[in-house]
Amino acid sequence: MLCCAKLNITILGRSVLVELRLENYAVIDNAALEFASGLNLLTGETGAGKSILIDALALLLGDKASSEVIRTGAERAVVSAVFECEGSAEDSVAKVLEHNGLDKSEDGSLIVRREIAPGGKGRVFVNNQAATVAVLRQLAPYLAVIHAQNESILSFDPPARLELLDGFAGSQLEPVTAAYAAWREIGARIEELEQGEQDRLRLEDLWLFQKREIEEAKLQAGEDEQLETEKRVLANAEKIYNAAMQAFDLLYEGDASTSASLRSAQKQIEELARYEPKFQEALAALETARISVEDVGATVRDYAGGIHASPEHLAEAEDRLALLDRLKRKYGPTLDDVINFGADVARKLSEIENKDEILRDLRAELAKAATEYLRAARGLSKKRQDAARKLEKLVEAEINDLAMKSAFRIEITASEEEGNWSATGIDQVVYMIATNPGEPMRQLEHIASGGELSRVMLALKVSVEASSQSGSQSRGSQSGRAALQGRVSGLNSSGASAPVKQRTMVFDEIDTGIGGRAAESVGKKLKSLARSNQVLCVTHLPQIATFADHHYVIEKKERNGRIRTTIRPVSGEERTEEVARMLSGAKLTDTSRKHAEQMIKANG
Repeated sequence: MLCCAKLNITILGRSVLVELRLENYAVIDNAALEFASGLNLLTGETGAGKSILIDALALLLGDKASSEVIRTGAERAVVSAVFECEGSAEDSVAKVLEHNGLDKSEDGSLIVRREIAPGGKGRVFVNNQAATVAVLRQLAPYLAVIHAQNESILSFDPPARLELLDGFAGSQLEPVTAAYAAWREIGARIEELEQGEQDRLRLEDLWLFQKREIEEAKLQAGEDEQLETEKRVLANAEKIYNAAMQAFDLLYEGDASTSASLRSAQKQIEELARYEPKFQEALAALETARISVEDVGATVRDYAGGIHASPEHLAEAEDRLALLDRLKRKYGPTLDDVINFGADVARKLSEIENKDEILRDLRAELAKAATEYLRAARGLSKKRQDAARKLEKLVEAEINDLAMKSAFRIEITASEEEGNWSATGIDQVVYMIATNPGEPMRQLEHIASGGELSRVMLALKVSVEASSQSGSQSRGSQSGRAALQGRVSGLNSSGASAPVKQRTMVFDEIDTGIGGRAAESVGKKLKSLARSNQVLCVTHLPQIATFADHHYVIEKKERNGRIRTTIRPVSGEERTEEVARMLSGAKLTDTSRKHAEQMIKANG
């Protein structure tokens, strides 16, 4: 469990990207990069390949592969990563692995590797076990989220939009989900009873046959296992009888039996005990051993006496087992399943016989279930509406602070028509934005460019986290420790029961078209977000780069007539030189170095 002391937040689930490796990927022949918690910034000259790392990470999250990423002259490209998972994140990852028949690691780490071969084919490995791209996609929500031009649009599907708002509102979906399931179950039973007359008669005949077949078998739970044992004994009756009687002879009956030997030994030890009292204990031990041996002998003798080779009885057992196997193939796979199937068929037939009365009762139950669902869904919808008004104000302020004079709205459409009911309620959520004054509001994913969308996502994440922090501080003064719910990237404002989740968040092209004060504001917001999440960000602005907790430089160099991209961490003077380069270009000056040093000191 990781505690963030400044914010008094208890992180109950976290996953962090520890290492990323690339081999023969695009212009990278071999690179290994270690990341840490906090803000990890990637910089480099235009065209150096800064986004290559983001694309490679996307492959490990289940993105579609292309053979075009294989470095010229290589047979395959390999991308791998190591994630450290703790708490609820580790539990969630373990469930995905178990569901797909994969073993988890003992230390909670997760190793994912993807090999891309010509033709777009390749292989996937999870913890060094063969897996599929589908498994990577199942793991992705617990590992990282990428906000780039394409990935952000994909992440803004209707369920994700609703989940983001619920994360902020601290929505409790369980009552709605349970009420919806109850309503659907009753509706399915009514639909079954109201099937067409022809279908009903056909099903009734089938159910009658199945019920009669199962009832006539007079099944008993565990009967098949008992018969299998009985069959083995009957099929080997002579061998078993001989073995039992030989054992009895050796233990008790024969002249040289174990019991006779022990009695002889007892007599000798009794003689010794007359002169040496310490043998009294040994004498008692021999007596106990003799009694145990004679008990075993009596047991095998009695067992042998009950064995009777009977071909007729064996045939009966085999016939009975054949019948049970046939029923298990039809209604199983276990005998208990067959018995339960028979009971279910009997229930259905009873419902048909009393169809009108049962339908009347079920319709009353359905109306009650519908009322209960709408009550829960309306309450959830009201909470979402209230949360949306708060969130859109926070997000709009954050967006305007990021050099986007935009209006932001969250539209919630609630429909009580049954066709629109779902396990998550009656609401549809759309995020609307006008990126310039005077323009009409349009859906965010339809209007924003890649850079704009990344900045809006940053504003959303920062807004949600800011609410989480303020909520935890106010609750902390009362209870001393807060357990915050986190349904979206580990952020939420409610203080509900679910744990905060921390995962890797990646932002690409977030600084497109901005500079000056807006760039500094982006840097501050990334820094704020990185206090409780691992953040990776590609940037070309020095104002943002100076906020890094960990700074990496991507460089493109020519070696032996080939272009090669390298990635290395920088700190100290090297980092100052890189920021100075970003400030002044290829030609560094003392002024740019001093300016870079001041910026790093001010924002570090």
